[in-house]
Amino acid sequence: MISSATSSNIALPPTSEAQTQQTNEPALLHRSLLTQPHLVTHAQGSYLYLADGRKILDACGGAAVAILGHGNQDVIAATTAQMQQVSYVHTLSYTTTSAEELARSVLSRDKCPSYDHGLVRAYFVGSGSEANDAAMKVARQYWVELAGGERTSRKIYVSRRGGYHGNTIGAMSISGNVSRKKPYLDTVLPNVRLVSPAFAYRFQKSDDGETEDMYAARLVGELEAEFLRLGPDNVIMFSGETMVGATSGCVAAPKGYWKGVREVCDRYGVLLHLDEIMCGTGRTGTYFAFEREGVQPDIVTLGKGLGGGYVPIAAMLVSDKIINALRKGSSSFNHGHTYQAHPVACAAALAVQKVIKKDHLVERCAAQGARLERLLRKTFAGSRFVGDIRGAGLFWAMEFVEDISSRRPFDPRVGFGVAVQQTAFELGVAIYPGAGTADGERGDHILLAPPYNVTDEELEKIVGTLKSAYDLVEQKHMDMTIDSEL
Repeated sequence: MISSATSSNIALPPTSEAQTQQTNEPALLHRSLLTQPHLVTHAQGSYLYLADGRKILDACGGAAVAILGHGNQDVIAATTAQMQQVSYVHTLSYTTTSAEELARSVLSRDKCPSYDHGLVRAYFVGSGSEANDAAMKVARQYWVELAGGERTSRKIYVSRRGGYHGNTIGAMSISGNVSRKKPYLDTVLPNVRLVSPAFAYRFQKSDDGETEDMYAARLVGELEAEFLRLGPDNVIMFSGETMVGATSGCVAAPKGYWKGVREVCDRYGVLLHLDEIMCGTGRTGTYFAFEREGVQPDIVTLGKGLGGGYVPIAAMLVSDKIINALRKGSSSFNHGHTYQAHPVACAAALAVQKVIKKDHLVERCAAQGARLERLLRKTFAGSRFVGDIRGAGLFWAMEFVEDISSRRPFDPRVGFGVAVQQTAFELGVAIYPGAGTADGERGDHILLAPPYNVTDEELEKIVGTLKSAYDLVEQKHMDMTIDSEL
């Protein structure tokens, strides 16, 4: 067939589809322009099935997201049922049963049976970054409302180095992830200050006799000193991941740290925001990770496991203190998204929460997490380059170091952690790699975050395959070291 362009002698460029076929270039902008991701044809339970015929056990849930695995019929049925009822409404004028019930489910007091967490309202958005941006905005508005709607001196956010809160400009501004933030240093918000991370393996002065209590006290003292340096009346809130996720790998704060932080925030009237995008909704063996710490935050953000990967959804939860300030002032939250509290997303997430409760998956996560810890510690005991194994629930990381005694990390050019991750993938298990663990540029770790319903056999396969991958990478590194010395 002769095209109209040919018949009229007009030379037009090929269509996008033709161009894609001719150059074999994807139309989708992937994370890397050099390599293309693996094509997944379908998934079931804990397994991903690739177009090349391989079957991959997903030991990290993508990024600690797929808490139920794939193909849960209860979630699928609830999602399609909501689509048949109403697919979308604008929340300026409307609400839906799925959104209202999800809020009640997440906020229900049985999440923290031992004490009242004080969280009274939920705000649903599409991603963790959006949730943390919302937290930044509601915290600022809180102070504006207390000032009677006038300007307030509270304009500075304080967070921690080595923390990660998202990829939007706001969330990235309060993040301390060096590599992700680096291209945007001239454009992120200037009114952010960072204090030290609560990372005992790297920064506790154990060799100088510093105990865990002393380390926690030192960190809390540093935070108080920073508030005083900035002027407490200038600080909006302090943000931190209750258990740090991907940036440094499942790092829990030393005992007493969060209680001390809460006391300092109360002393100077600073709001406390706990980011549980990755570590919340049961991942650490309690529904909220802060339950383990016995504190009451003013703002909490959830994501990833909230929808279990079936839909994109995240949440900001706020305390009655913040709601009361808004109610006495403008009686509104001056923020909004087109897709906030999306009915279908909320229905799917609600179904996920019901499965968690019905199948006692938080308790199962704690029990299977203890089993995973035992397997990891036994299997990797004495491994030459394994510096630390840490975590809680089904949220575990392993940090690799070139020298265990000094905790010296590998040169970034070695890429030890990525090599372990890639080797494990070739052996049939997907794990989550991390770099820049030690200082933002140096350091390697891998992260494990399988579904809460992971079986004993799957845990054994995960750890066994990880050990095989590690052994291969260790041997290759040793061989290269010997060759370089000859």
